[in-house]
Amino acid sequence: MKTLDFDWKPLALVPLLVLGIFPFIGSGSTWLTLTVAGLAMGMIIFIIASGLTLVFGLMDVLNFGHGVFIALGAFVATSVLGAMGDWTGSQELWRNLVAVFPAMLVAMGVAGAVGLVFERFIVRPVYGQHLKQILITMGGMIIGEELIKVIWGPAQIALPMPEGMRGSLLFGDAAIEKYRLIAVTVGVVVFGILAWTLVRTKVGLLIRAGVQDREMVESLGYRIKRLFVGVFVVGSALAGLGGVMWGMYQQSVTPQMGAHVNVLIFIVIIIGGLGSTGGALIGALLVGLMANYTGFLAPKVALFSNIALMAAILLWRPQGIYPVTNR
Repeated sequence: MKTLDFDWKPLALVPLLVLGIFPFIGSGSTWLTLTVAGLAMGMIIFIIASGLTLVFGLMDVLNFGHGVFIALGAFVATSVLGAMGDWTGSQELWRNLVAVFPAMLVAMGVAGAVGLVFERFIVRPVYGQHLKQILITMGGMIIGEELIKVIWGPAQIALPMPEGMRGSLLFGDAAIEKYRLIAVTVGVVVFGILAWTLVRTKVGLLIRAGVQDREMVESLGYRIKRLFVGVFVVGSALAGLGGVMWGMYQQSVTPQMGAHVNVLIFIVIIIGGLGSTGGALIGALLVGLMANYTGFLAPKVALFSNIALMAAILLWRPQGIYPVTNR
């Protein structure tokens, strides 16, 4: 599994889109606001999608139940942040971060633990059987949504943004929301950690080797099955983190929110190339930017803009912009 690829052509897609759209918008301040908003949305989608693309890249598992971990992370965050009202209600950003950071950790921990159970009882019996994986993981997501309703109720729950994260910063005439800058920062940190782990560590070496030749890795004495389980847990935890970010982005959570985001996730990993972390980043940024630009310029086009983007990319590169391996 390659996280970084030095093929320059896909790397140029994001700046080409950003610069190419400017003449249609005209106003520099509006263009900057839309661009930062699109990058923030893209980074949140990347955090969610990175877990799924890792799972597919190493385990060859089509997990259509990935959305349940998104919703679970968001609902856990509502409980944690709800108990820290003094911190989230403060106007000081550092106090807000002290509340949000533990909420993220708890959400990742709970999502990862549930992911461990999900892998053991739902995914493991259908390894290597893609059709059954789709059916059983979707069933698992439905069960997970119902369990969320049992614990938190079926109604929409508010996940208000902490006070210090509200508002905007002015850059000339452009107003950039604070939360969007935070989302971009978190996304960059997550990508940096994933890239470093996969390229610079022994675990990353084993993951990449396991994708290319699982039998050889096992013959060297490494228990690749445990590595598979660990990757699934990490992927679930990242979905939980993404759920927290997406919930605060929307400022509300519902049991079905993961299923709604699933469509965007699969568009991103198909554009990026199944199993490619770097491709998922570029795909997510393209999707986020496209959604914001078309939403401003032509709201009706925005309804299918991401599908059109995916079709255009696949016409150019049928296996995605950074294909990892033939399947």
